[in-house]
Amino acid sequence: MADDRKEEIQRAFDAAAADFTALGRHLWEPIGAATAAAARLRPGDRVFDACCGTGASAIPAARQVGADGVVDAVDMSGPMVAELRRLSAGLPQLRAHEADVTEWEAEAYDAVLCGLGIFFFPDMTAGTDRLIRLARPGGRVALTVWRDGAMQLAGRYLGRAVAAVTNTPPAKEREPHLLDRINQVDSYADWLTGRGLVDVEVVAHELRLAMTPELAWLVIIGSGFRRGLAGLDADTVEAVRRQYLDLLRADGVTELDTTTLIGSGTTGSAQEQ
Repeated sequence: MADDRKEEIQRAFDAAAADFTALGRHLWEPIGAATAAAARLRPGDRVFDACCGTGASAIPAARQVGADGVVDAVDMSGPMVAELRRLSAGLPQLRAHEADVTEWEAEAYDAVLCGLGIFFFPDMTAGTDRLIRLARPGGRVALTVWRDGAMQLAGRYLGRAVAAVTNTPPAKEREPHLLDRINQVDSYADWLTGRGLVDVEVVAHELRLAMTPELAWLVIIGSGFRRGLAGLDADTVEAVRRQYLDLLRADGVTELDTTTLIGSGTTGSAQEQ
């Protein structure tokens, strides 16, 4: 990854590690379980789980492959990996690694998983192609992204809250991203097919979170939105929290769309590894 972007993302997820686990049972775990299920894992399979976080897909994958299988779970956040090691203490087949997935050299996995990670690559297409090449010919690949509109509401309200509290202009809209063009079922399926996968299937995993005050803030501090709080002291963060919740309440926001697209397919038998 480009150094600046890599360091920015790593700092955000390092900071979010503890709250990431707390948010997990509401958000990451159901998404991760569905991602692992899409890979149709079998006992004894060798699995690569990229951008594993605290194990939302790696842990169910390890249970599915059993004691004779292996799951190499990789994330560049040391605190995330440490938390995964704690959570997976009873699963010796799960091997957690602190590393950059774009530099991982092993290959010939029976399945490759990545839940909500490929859009963080500086070059989403090149990074995804590299992940797919880690699968053996005929191996399964399951990659999850946000559907159009998912999670965006929380980010917009956080931006408004930070601007109000710090008396600064609202953050600029992010630059257009490839994900903006492929975040529907058909377009994502076409894109994955273009990556060389066959028998591609994309399923919308519908999920909505009730935006109670506790959960609404947990969405911020237990996710990549934590980047929006970088550089703010504790008192300012508390003021942002109150403003964020006030804005949600004033506008009657009671739920957050967190729907994902789970795309899966098989590598061609003649794929060059």
